[in-house]
Amino acid sequence: MTDAIYPQVRIVSARFLRPDTVEQLLNRLVQVGGIRRMSINGPSIPATVPYGPARGQPNPHPDRKVIRVGDQDVQLRVQVGTIILEIEDESYIPVIGEAVDEVFADKDFSCTVQQGRYMKTQPTLSDYAKYGPDADKQILGLVDPRRKDGPVIIQGTK
Repeated sequence: MTDAIYPQVRIVSARFLRPDTVEQLLNRLVQVGGIRRMSINGPSIPATVPYGPARGQPNPHPDRKVIRVGDQDVQLRVQVGTIILEIEDESYIPVIGEAVDEVFADKDFSCTVQQGRYMKTQPTLSDYAKYGPDADKQILGLVDPRRKDGPVIIQGTK
């Protein structure tokens, strides 16, 4: 279980973010540092069309792209609506707010930074079912039990 003393921040935009904006924002957040865990949330963008007459065909969605975060390539599997961060301490919150404002300064929609409790801090039943009793403490509450592959882990500077 992770300690409940770590503050959590949610970045919420008024619209779904395009891949280039997500890449720019995540790279700016990686530069800020102090991030323990991150979750990117939004509706799924499947690789193949799941239903209808084109079922099983490749999904030509323009937002399903590979972005570069830090020095690692990441496949976007969702349309990004919110980004949840667990940070080392509260001193990073104003710096994260400034980074978000910097990225969204030239956009025609707003983005807010909210502080609260957004990630689970105790192991869930899904965590136990997917990873067992000896699960990595850093991925608690970040598990999608239906996914065949695991979470994308981006190495920070620590």
